[in-house]
Amino acid sequence: MKNFEISVLDLAPVKQGKTVHDTFQDSLSLANHTENLDYKRFWLAEHHNMESIASSATSVLIGFIANGTKKIRVGSGGIMLPNHSSLVIAEQFGTLESLFPGRIDLGLGRAPGTDGLTAQALGRNPAIINQQFPRQILELQKYFSKDNKDALVRAIPGEGLDIPLYILGSSTDSAFLAAELGLPYAFAGHFAPEQMEMAFNIYRQNFEPSQYLDQPYIIACVNGVAAETSEEAHKISTTLFQAFINIVRNDRKPFAPPVDNMDNIWSPMEKSMVLQKLRYTFIGDQTEIEEKLKSFQEQFNVDELMINSHIYDHQKRLESYHIFRNAKDSVLSV
Repeated sequence: MKNFEISVLDLAPVKQGKTVHDTFQDSLSLANHTENLDYKRFWLAEHHNMESIASSATSVLIGFIANGTKKIRVGSGGIMLPNHSSLVIAEQFGTLESLFPGRIDLGLGRAPGTDGLTAQALGRNPAIINQQFPRQILELQKYFSKDNKDALVRAIPGEGLDIPLYILGSSTDSAFLAAELGLPYAFAGHFAPEQMEMAFNIYRQNFEPSQYLDQPYIIACVNGVAAETSEEAHKISTTLFQAFINIVRNDRKPFAPPVDNMDNIWSPMEKSMVLQKLRYTFIGDQTEIEEKLKSFQEQFNVDELMINSHIYDHQKRLESYHIFRNAKDSVLSV
């Protein structure tokens, strides 16, 4: 089992009884907390038309978090690139990198991050996505290149800046693309676990070294809910379960507080669907988290584990990330 980094994925979750302003303050608090715990990076994900997620203006929120922290890398997990002009994203992230040198990541996905009607409102053309996404990545690389200085269209700021690109995936498609381009690869195991192992194998087997990366670099995103006791961890994890029930039911309402018994909420079929989607969810006390981290890393041998933690009580969410930090250190010290 090789060493691995730990990082944070934050969806800027909106909780029942709280405002979006509260959400953003909690995100900054979490970034400060995990920075002090030496987490490697703090990523925010682009979603639209969801009452439960406030990270739609992802670049703006990245600037807010980066401005309120000092050393942790801040970036997108990800920007859904076909929702945008490549030039606009190059300018936005060029601006962020100019403001916070050496701290900005640009993770890129092809999914809409929303429903079909909202995707149309964003100007996406689903008929060309599979050709558009790779082309846009090459456009970004061109805009960030020093060699683009003589082009008629330039990204200023952005040109000549070292802004790492990461390819995101929730199926095997982007694994081939990340391998072909020689870029690091992040997989959304926190909601799409079915093809994760296959995607990692494809990426490793097909990886071609590039000027950006000599060898494969894999980030696995998982759900994490840790607490002082196993009983408490399972109780507070019901917020996560309810959030996924809402997805199944196409109900985007804000995140709910924990409940004593999920069987009063979900049907047996819904329970089966949710638990399948949450296969890579680490719930428990520190000892249990250590065991699950060790088992996961022995199976997947990733370079980085990115933890998404849907916990209603903000203080308990901070404590969960602290427990994960201690568990990771304990696993690697053996």
